[in-house]
Amino acid sequence: MDKFYEEAVKVPFGAKHLDAVLCVPTGSVTRSGVILTHGAGGDMNFCHLVSLAHSLASSGFLCLRFTCKGLNLVYRVRAYHAVWVSKCLSSALWFNMINLVIIASCNVSPQEYLKSLQRFTLKHIFVGGQTQAHQQRSADLRGLPEHMPVLFVSGSEDNMCDRVLLQRLVKEMKAQSEVFWLNGGNHGLRVPGRTEESILEDVNSRVITWMRKWAA
Repeated sequence: MDKFYEEAVKVPFGAKHLDAVLCVPTGSVTRSGVILTHGAGGDMNFCHLVSLAHSLASSGFLCLRFTCKGLNLVYRVRAYHAVWVSKCLSSALWFNMINLVIIASCNVSPQEYLKSLQRFTLKHIFVGGQTQAHQQRSADLRGLPEHMPVLFVSGSEDNMCDRVLLQRLVKEMKAQSEVFWLNGGNHGLRVPGRTEESILEDVNSRVITWMRKWAA
């Protein structure tokens, strides 16, 4: 028996629609759910997102991933909020309000997302991305509250994520932050000598372990 099933949905967004896919667990479920999107405007069928969505759903986490191609921050916040309030998501919730995990690149401001979603319990995972390219981005991360768990996932050889700067930022943050460094990984989480499948299994396992640790 399959551990989850997928359903393609269209999220109303002004005069348009956002393409999205729900991954719904069929067995034992948690009271936490996940919304996945690519932080740099990539497609929801990006291999990392698909792999993580399937792993999360197989582990009992309701998961919705969507595509938002626009790079404009205001546009992306509007798109994210549209997904959050959409009927396609609420109709899938057979339990009370889920916790939320935002998967995004660090090249966006987490505070902008928080402003539109502040009434919910949030947990964040940031996968890849620059941490210090713009001072405001790191200031927003430092401003996250103490009760907010944050997981950073980055390749140790990512040329867009300075390891020293990220470790310094984590120490300065009030939020309960931790970093998973993929040894030898670049910005795309590719590691010489390792298969993509083995890498994604490693990353997914660490994310799910972290999710279970903080699940309500």
